[in-house]
Amino acid sequence: MVGEELAVRLNDKEYKNWLKAGRCLLILKDGLHPFITDHLSSACRVCSEWQTVILKHHRQPDSTVNWDNCFPPNWRTDHWELAKAYMPRGQGKVKGADQCDASALLNLINYCDCFCSVDPKFVREVIRFRNELMHSYEFRVTDEWMRQYQTTVKKLVRQFRHVPQMAKVGQQIEEMLSVDLSICVSGLDQMDSTTLYGIECDSVSQWEASADLICQWEAELLQESLQELLHAADDDTKTPDTEQLKRLGGFLQTNRDLSERFSEELRTINSLEAGE
Repeated sequence: MVGEELAVRLNDKEYKNWLKAGRCLLILKDGLHPFITDHLSSACRVCSEWQTVILKHHRQPDSTVNWDNCFPPNWRTDHWELAKAYMPRGQGKVKGADQCDASALLNLINYCDCFCSVDPKFVREVIRFRNELMHSYEFRVTDEWMRQYQTTVKKLVRQFRHVPQMAKVGQQIEEMLSVDLSICVSGLDQMDSTTLYGIECDSVSQWEASADLICQWEAELLQESLQELLHAADDDTKTPDTEQLKRLGGFLQTNRDLSERFSEELRTINSLEAGE
């Protein structure tokens, strides 16, 4: 049966907005994988002065280049070791697009001129919304924020209208933004919307299947936020957002299902707080 704590969270409209907006970024990320791989696989393969080449292709060469992301001996043979120079810190273990979050891929498109067909203005706007979402102290966003976010994401997706797989991404994002994720513990009442990605929710088992899917989306989004905050806390070059880390830890502890799922991360947060 659907967990009571999940039902309570999904009855908070602004938390539900937060979850839906985050899910859209995961959909966008998955759609960008093949596009980015196709554009990078033939880039600069025969050049020997790799750092010079990376800077040459940087749209904003005066900005920080995260060399620590890369393994230079592989620059000649692995285009992903080149790509990571354009991404935020913490990408050292990434071996392909499927292991990147939305922030990493969007920053790559923003900074590398291999993607000059994409207007960086729209990319930077989505990055800004993404950062606001992931650093929301209350894990909640307003309807007005969602309206602006939806408009911006649509503009970005239109930049990829020549990419066949991105048409499906646009449709999935539209569906996610319009669906009502509210669920009832009994599994017998109706949601405002009776479908979730085309699945009719007309039985207890189907309600529970939908709830499991929502739990998975929620966990992916919270995991991304946790990883980003914990990496910053472990990075001597960054100022950790201790307040956000405390709030996220408190949120997880308040919800028993989440505290069980993220028990290891909670222990790490508690040890960091004890060492302050």
